[in-house]
Amino acid sequence: MNRTQRARWWSGLLLLPLLALLMGARQVPLVDPEPFAVPAGLSEAKVVKAIKVALVGRQWEVTEEHPGKIISTLHLREHMAKISIDYDASKIAIRYLDSGELMYAQKKGVTVIHRNYLSWIQNLVNDIQRNMVLVADAS
Repeated sequence: MNRTQRARWWSGLLLLPLLALLMGARQVPLVDPEPFAVPAGLSEAKVVKAIKVALVGRQWEVTEEHPGKIISTLHLREHMAKISIDYDASKIAIRYLDSGELMYAQKKGVTVIHRNYLSWIQNLVNDIQRNMVLVADAS
């Protein structure tokens, strides 16, 4: 093995731990967002409308609907995420239910998931909050 081949071999070997770290960085602890407030005086119908508009705007599908609860699923490329949105006159809470191809796992006692999931949920929270203000202002 000449000097150049040896240098390539060692470079490749040294890159393996770096690649392993980068793969791990794609997972973050799975934490449901804190429940957030519904503006005072907003009717349940308007809360539901604000939630559904946000879901549709982010390509989530309403898969079940019950008073006080919406189950929604996102199919994005090969990924799937399923959440529960519980609501009442004072607050809205979003909880993780299930996923596919999102690197969901238990690692050292911590539940982890692909970092994009948390971004998708935060975008949804922001959209619901904005929609509630808009429907409240339209009253």
